[in-house]
Amino acid sequence: MHIIGIDLGGTNIKGLIINEAGEVILQHQIPTNEKEGTDWKKNVKDMAAFLVDTFDGDITAAGLSAPGLPNKENTCIEFLPNRLDGAENFHWGDYLGFKTYVLNDAQAATMAEKNFGAAKGFKNFILLTLGTGIGGGIVINNELYQGAAQMAGHMGHFTINVATDVTSIVGTPGSLEYAVGNYSVMERSNGAYASTRELVKAYEAGEPFASWVWLNSIRTLALAIASLSNVISPEAVVLAGGITLAKDALFKPLEAFLNQYEYRPPTKTLKIIQAKFSDMAGAMGAASFALEKLNK
Repeated sequence: MHIIGIDLGGTNIKGLIINEAGEVILQHQIPTNEKEGTDWKKNVKDMAAFLVDTFDGDITAAGLSAPGLPNKENTCIEFLPNRLDGAENFHWGDYLGFKTYVLNDAQAATMAEKNFGAAKGFKNFILLTLGTGIGGGIVINNELYQGAAQMAGHMGHFTINVATDVTSIVGTPGSLEYAVGNYSVMERSNGAYASTRELVKAYEAGEPFASWVWLNSIRTLALAIASLSNVISPEAVVLAGGITLAKDALFKPLEAFLNQYEYRPPTKTLKIIQAKFSDMAGAMGAASFALEKLNK
């Protein structure tokens, strides 16, 4: 059995073919070309056609990862305002010509780690994507939990600071996303640093103000993880996204803060793990999701 996985992003479309063992047989990437008046959907179809034509074998089905909220049947993106015009309620299976399962991009990254990545073997875990914003996914009893309206996993949009009215893109004040996401670094550092990368570099050089901003961000992340652990009681938290490239500058202070804040009964040990997949996580997870659906 061979499955296509496609990750539909605002900048690029990434595609691959995997077998049942999760081995990547072929992968490819093209621009999305999401401009007003362009037929960006044809680029998705061209991606699928390239994979099918290049691969010498049969394709069973496809998975497609995209921003937004899928419908309950996972056949299309049901809600995606102000992005990828025409994506809402567009049934990809009819367009591509084979069975296609659709899910949210952060949930797709979760599926990649669940079946073939860092979380393989864990029945209960959380994934947090730390990048421009904060996304995520939840696995409970070895099943992806999508929740009502398929919106489970938006952990960047819960309130971690009630003392501010600064809101996230969904209107949540004092969100985890604002406290940690790359998009807010300039504002959080009073204009001193334009990106998380700049902030971390200054922190590693021992710059006092950078250290305060960075460690305050990591403390907030630790508080969020400890709170999520109290609610969901996962075995592990997988961290993905560009901010994890900070490596020890992230994971060492995070561990120190969790030592202070995490509730640890004798039978519970929460593991903090870096994700295995990076830029192809969405495509891998989409294919993995389709494979799992077919095997049920």
